[in-house]
Amino acid sequence: MKTLYLDCGMGAAGDMLAAALLELLPDKEEFLAELNHAGIPGVTVSCDVSFKCGIKGTHLTVKINGEEESEDMHAHTHDHDHKYEYKHEYSHKHMHEQECLQGSEKPHHHSSMGEIRHMIEELAISEKVKADVLAVYSLIAEAESHTHGVPVTDIHFHEVGTMDAVTDVLAVCMLMNRLSPEKVVVSPVHVGSGYVKCAHGILPVPAPATAYILRDVPIYGGEIKSELCTPTGAALLKHFAIEFGEMPLMQTTAIGYGMGKKDFPVANCVRALLGETKDSGDTIIELSCNLDDMTAEAIGFAEEQFFAAGALDVYTVPIQMKKSRPGVLLSVMCRKKDSDQMIRLIFRHTTTLGVRENISRRYTLSRTVETVETKWGNIRKKISSGYGVTKEKYEYEGLARIAREQNMGLADVTAYLQTQGKS
Repeated sequence: MKTLYLDCGMGAAGDMLAAALLELLPDKEEFLAELNHAGIPGVTVSCDVSFKCGIKGTHLTVKINGEEESEDMHAHTHDHDHKYEYKHEYSHKHMHEQECLQGSEKPHHHSSMGEIRHMIEELAISEKVKADVLAVYSLIAEAESHTHGVPVTDIHFHEVGTMDAVTDVLAVCMLMNRLSPEKVVVSPVHVGSGYVKCAHGILPVPAPATAYILRDVPIYGGEIKSELCTPTGAALLKHFAIEFGEMPLMQTTAIGYGMGKKDFPVANCVRALLGETKDSGDTIIELSCNLDDMTAEAIGFAEEQFFAAGALDVYTVPIQMKKSRPGVLLSVMCRKKDSDQMIRLIFRHTTTLGVRENISRRYTLSRTVETVETKWGNIRKKISSGYGVTKEKYEYEGLARIAREQNMGLADVTAYLQTQGKS
């Protein structure tokens, strides 16, 4: 199984994660050209060789209108150690914006979540990458909303910081899409220690937004008095990680080092290791509830919402409930990282008052799709293999198209393709 392991022994920030993943590609410049043509207004991205404690890695540089972001740009908001730390990710109540502007040379526009969504929708990237970017930003906005006690719609992000943040997040999402690991494992996250200074005062490390995002994630502090994990870094890890823990048994094929700006006694970097692991199964969550007062149409609509949110499978089973009433057992299977969201959706779209959780191990065959040429046109065939077996199956839509066009039965089309093969 193609596995990506992220070593966050020195925390994580968006630019460091992007630089580490960039090192896993054979052609960095080709990817940077694609990123620079994605359409983020006024942004150009480049990379440079960087050394930390004698280790060679990559540092990512983002320039807005030809100028690299500096701490001076954000002196009215936050003091930070990493290039990326708290310069823009810590959002503000609208009522605090004028407080933050006091002492700055000129006002700065703050972008809402809606404006960021509009910006992402306009970029020349795939729908999958757009969905990943917006999901990461939603995690940040939710954390800020919880921290400040205001609705997500009232969360605003600094304009210059937004360009820089969107670029870092977009780069990571594009790289993850290109690398396409089947499994992402993240080490326990070093968040640093001490305090961070911001416009609201002196706050403990991890900062409130980071701590909220990393709930249910193994984290630890240490002797380094600095904020090592930023809210955006935390959100990227939370979105893409299948599990958090020690490095699995794997054969590595590529290793990347993404460097931060600041120097510490320990190499300030995120390390990414790409390789192959043996499939020992993955952990899935099965959420279930009993229903006896919903229509078939309402249950069908709910199932659509679960699948849209990333459910692995959804099914119903007829059951007998109290007072001899017929009912339905609804089961929703999902990955562990999606379980909180799925529980919320179950309560929102069904009439249940309680949800049960079972944790299971799932073993799957590796799956690929190939296109087969036939005298009736191309048709896709799914190939599944592993555990000493190989299975092949033509996709239904392709079989159905041929059957309709040739006035044949599905079984006849399948039999022909299996015996005659390619035309």
